[in-house]
Amino acid sequence: MIQFIWISLAVMTLWYTVILIHDYQRHKSNLEQVSWFTTGLIGFVVNFFDVLGIGAFAPQTALLKFTKQTEDRFIPGTMNVANTIPVLIQAIIFITVIKVEAVTLISMLLSAAAGAIFGAGIIANMSERKIRLTMGVALLITACFMLAGKLDWIRGGGTAIGLNTGKLILGVSINFILGALMTAGIGLYAPCMALVYALGLSSEVAFPIMMGSCAFLMPPASVRFIKEGAYNRKAAIGMAIPSIVAVLLAAFIVKSLPLDLLRWLVIVVILYTAVVMLRAGTRS
Repeated sequence: MIQFIWISLAVMTLWYTVILIHDYQRHKSNLEQVSWFTTGLIGFVVNFFDVLGIGAFAPQTALLKFTKQTEDRFIPGTMNVANTIPVLIQAIIFITVIKVEAVTLISMLLSAAAGAIFGAGIIANMSERKIRLTMGVALLITACFMLAGKLDWIRGGGTAIGLNTGKLILGVSINFILGALMTAGIGLYAPCMALVYALGLSSEVAFPIMMGSCAFLMPPASVRFIKEGAYNRKAAIGMAIPSIVAVLLAAFIVKSLPLDLLRWLVIVVILYTAVVMLRAGTRS
């Protein structure tokens, strides 16, 4: 069964890559005024640290906002489109090396994907004001989860690698909501890890579940953003290509770094960006 998931992820990677390249080819003569170098650096940095546990969406939002690489209304779509292939690669790696009960894993992955399809349709058609307000709230929620983790407010966990019927229904329901919220810019890693701990699963199981959830939800959500034209094409491509290198480097060569101080810095930057987004949203 796990082999089937692995093959499904590989097929989705190829399917999504074809769609993204086709859309880029159609619009390559009319690309946005964006720096290849700046977006490439952003993509590399956030995905490198994503593999090591920092998370990508919140710091990526801040960097895109302050370097002015895309309009605020395109940030959710641009991040989803840019990070899809790197996340698919992460999922293939972690699902291969960490054991999870098959029914639990598949149910959680599919629920996140269904939530993302639902959420992307809403986010892609929102006004810039609503996008700013939504992302401001999303960043605050992300910062709260990161802060809770740093201060050991999120406790729980166990040794289980699968869920019984009652907990499985609860986990699937909440993961659907997390999948929908991710399309708005709320990173799934921190809340999904909190959910896994609360349900009594092993802490190691969090990695294939949260990365696999993102991998199954992001391709359909990103395709929705692509079809709606609700993303910055040049910024997305500029971030996607170096991100693949960053994921492989972090997963197979670096593996771990002393990141405690960096996590505090990221929390501060996220909170500041949230305030900026909310102020802009209330004024527009």
